[in-house]
Amino acid sequence: MLRHSGQRSVPSEDDCDTEAVEKIAANIVQLAITRSVHNIESSLKVQSYYIKNIEWMACEDFTVERGLQQLEEYVSTWEIHDSWLHCTDFLHEEDQKYCKRYHYRMKWSIPTRRKPIPRATASVYFIIQLSKIKPLTLPIEVLFILESNRMEHRPGKTRFREKWLKDIIESKILLMKNITF
Repeated sequence: MLRHSGQRSVPSEDDCDTEAVEKIAANIVQLAITRSVHNIESSLKVQSYYIKNIEWMACEDFTVERGLQQLEEYVSTWEIHDSWLHCTDFLHEEDQKYCKRYHYRMKWSIPTRRKPIPRATASVYFIIQLSKIKPLTLPIEVLFILESNRMEHRPGKTRFREKWLKDIIESKILLMKNITF
């Protein structure tokens, strides 16, 4: 603002532009703060998601059949649509130096009335590991691997995604379309 001797200050054109710019800048800053707070709140909601798990039996209580029952109990905590059906098979026992591993395969599909026999299935491979070194009172260790994948997932550490099963089945169907028999 310009000051003239003995007169009130009269705003200049530059001063009006500065006030407008300051108002716009204040609005932009307020919008950025509001959106940042919203983004932080959203990410906290995602991070606070509870990964479901079960209480696994002690190594001393393990049998192949009880292992199967525990896997079924664990899978029942997965958030997947009711249309998914599965069957579980015990594959084999593997004796290693410091542990015993029990391998299971769980085949998943979505049969329908039109196609009761699915064109493709998705397998999830479970390994139950019993330590030969640790006390037998400790719980069994469990991990699972999805077909066509190498990533090892651990119950209580990984949130299972239904999309993983869908992706496996879709990729198999896509592959079958490109192969002529």
